[in-house]
Amino acid sequence: MPLSPAAGPSLAKWLAVVADGDFRDLPSIVAADAVYHSPVEGHPYPGRDLVCLLVRTAAGVFEDFKYRRQFADGDDAVLEFTAHVGGIEMKAVHILAFNALGEITDIDLIARPAKGVMALGNGVAAKAAPQIKAALAAAQAA
Repeated sequence: MPLSPAAGPSLAKWLAVVADGDFRDLPSIVAADAVYHSPVEGHPYPGRDLVCLLVRTAAGVFEDFKYRRQFADGDDAVLEFTAHVGGIEMKAVHILAFNALGEITDIDLIARPAKGVMALGNGVAAKAAPQIKAALAAAQAA
């Protein structure tokens, strides 16, 4: 089954945003109640603002980022990519789920190797730990 008609334009915009490194349009395709699942932490990160912050920050840590393969079915897409974090070569996937409006509702990042995942977590924390903590606290209080 191909990607749903509602999700297609959002996936195209996601790919363009990531390729361009310009994340200003990202909130327009992320649902208000979206959730991000990090390979570093065991808990989800809820809410559009926090999801966008994490995606934008992680993109700033990855080097030589390139999507290699895409798989889509209904309201889901899996995007395989390679990247480096420091000198560590990584292979990973973004698993995206879309709602009936075509908005991204769930982003699951699955990555290897473990030392690359830890380097990614350290890089994200170094760039945005206070903002992430504040946004997570605000989302949990809501």
